[in-house]
Amino acid sequence: MRAVAVTEFGGPEALHVVDVPDQPLGPGQVRLRVRAATVNPTDTHLRSGAYASRDPVQEFPYVPGMDAAGEVLEVGPDAATDLAPGDRVMAVVVPTGAHGAYREDLVLPAASVARAPDGADDVAASTLPMNGLTAHLALAALALRPGQVLAVTGAAGAFGGYVVQLARHAGLTVVADASEADEQLVRELGAHQVVRRGPEVAERIRELHPDGVDGLADGSVQDAQVLPAVRDGGAVATVRGYRGDGARDLRVTPVLVRRAAEDAAALERLRALASEGVLTLRVARTFPAEEGAEAHRVLEAGGVRGRLVLTF
Repeated sequence: MRAVAVTEFGGPEALHVVDVPDQPLGPGQVRLRVRAATVNPTDTHLRSGAYASRDPVQEFPYVPGMDAAGEVLEVGPDAATDLAPGDRVMAVVVPTGAHGAYREDLVLPAASVARAPDGADDVAASTLPMNGLTAHLALAALALRPGQVLAVTGAAGAFGGYVVQLARHAGLTVVADASEADEQLVRELGAHQVVRRGPEVAERIRELHPDGVDGLADGSVQDAQVLPAVRDGGAVATVRGYRGDGARDLRVTPVLVRRAAEDAAALERLRALASEGVLTLRVARTFPAEEGAEAHRVLEAGGVRGRLVLTF
């Protein structure tokens, strides 16, 4: 079974096509033929070994990838799902060892798999699960009410874009950051107000909202730099484990998508919103699986809008 994996941590050149054993299908599980796997920043961090001290890899080859799309091949016994062989699906993956999305054949808990959004091909469908679930978790952690103000940094990215669209759909007022080149995109995603991105983004948000915003989703991973944008008593959702500095009365919640990897209801909700056009599935470029290293190089070079996707 082909997979794109690393046998030791390193740069993009560490990624190779390797053969890995088939995974056994157990109770409550589904086997997928993977047709598309999205390349995300977490994949490049894992490939380089940046997370090794926090989350040690137990075995090599290590197969990255946290979301995939393709076709159901088999459904195991006692799987609480109505999925059947031949169904086109998307899935969120928690990588460990050779179990990652960058492989042709993948066994997952049935609750980690949902039908693909209506009208979306495998490439487009693969862009939704991980970043969509992370955005869903961020908004749940912030727990804002309709009419309150949410700031979103990194709004042109995959996570930030989904946060903007979900927040707008939930009736929040959205102020988002963007470069000049991305401003139109961020407005089209649904931001009510746009400020220029950068290290002074908190000051620019405060110019529009002098008392501070009610909540902030920090997709740009600026951590302490963006806290001044939020009012006392407000809430912040972060994506790389940052928990705040304790200097002010802020509720800072790190969002970990692994905790929602088997949230079938949330995946189905995202599928429905994408089918309705509330969520936009953005594909920047596709690469054959054999060019996984090049996909990582392109992502790390920066400036990608939409997702890079490996195809099998």
